[in-house]
Amino acid sequence: MLTAIAALCVAAAVLLNPFAPARARFPSVFPPIRAARRAPVRMAAVAPVLGGMLAGFVAAGPGGAIAGTLVAAVVRRRRANSRRANAATAVTEQLAESLGRISDELRAGGHPATALAGVTADGSLAREVLTPAAAAAALGEDVSGAMRRTATAHPTVADDLHRLAAAWSLAEQHGVPLAELLAGARSDMRWRLRFGASVRAQLAGPRATAGVLTCLPLLGLVLGQLLGADPLGVLRSGLIGQALVVVGVGLAAAGAMWSEQIVRRAVPR
Repeated sequence: MLTAIAALCVAAAVLLNPFAPARARFPSVFPPIRAARRAPVRMAAVAPVLGGMLAGFVAAGPGGAIAGTLVAAVVRRRRANSRRANAATAVTEQLAESLGRISDELRAGGHPATALAGVTADGSLAREVLTPAAAAAALGEDVSGAMRRTATAHPTVADDLHRLAAAWSLAEQHGVPLAELLAGARSDMRWRLRFGASVRAQLAGPRATAGVLTCLPLLGLVLGQLLGADPLGVLRSGLIGQALVVVGVGLAAAGAMWSEQIVRRAVPR
C-alpha cells in the first residue's frame, strides 16, 4: 500500500514539476487537445477528393472511383489557382496604394523611414508585406535586403518586392530620387492590374467554351442513356469499360488543365 502511494506521489511530482514552465506542462497532461484541433484541417483538404472517389465508385465501379478522384483533384486545383490569383491581385492593389502614399510623403519632404512607418495605416496585406522593410528602416538597417527576404515568404508579389528593393538600392547608392522610382513602380503595378482585368474579361468567352467542351462527353452519356443505349452499363461492366472510363476522364481532365494553363499564362503578373 505504501509503495503504491509513493509511486503515485512520484508520478504527480513528474507531471506537476514546478521547475518546468506551465505551457510545457499543460500539453504533457492534456495531449489530445492539440490533435483534435489539427484533424479538421487535414480532413477539409481530403474530403473533396474522397467525395469524388466515392461518387465515382457508386456511378461506375472501381474505374469510376479513379475517374472521380481525377475530377475532384482538377476541380480542387482550379479553385486553389483562382484563390491564389485573387489573393495576388488584392496584395498588388494594396501595395500600389501604399507606394502612392509613400511617394507622396517623400515628395513632401518626409524621411523614407517615416514614410515606411506609415504602413501601419495601410491595408492589412500591404502592412504584412512592408512591415519588415519599415522595421529595417527604423533601425537603420538594409531596407532593400529586408524586402528581398520578404519576397521569399510572399511569392505572389515577389517580383514587385525585388523591383522595390532594386529601386531602394539605386536611390541609396546613386542618389536617384526615391519618390520617382516608387511612383514608377506604382504606375507599373496599376497598369498590370488594369491590363489583367481587361484580358480576363476578354477571355471569359474562351473559358466558357472550354468548360462546355469539357462537359460534352457527360452530356453524350446522358443522351445515350435516355435513348436506351445504356452507355453506363457498358462502362460499368468488364475491363474494357472500366479502362474507357479512366482514359476518357483522364483526357478530359488533362484538356481542362491545359486550357486553364493557357488562359492563366495570358494574364500578366
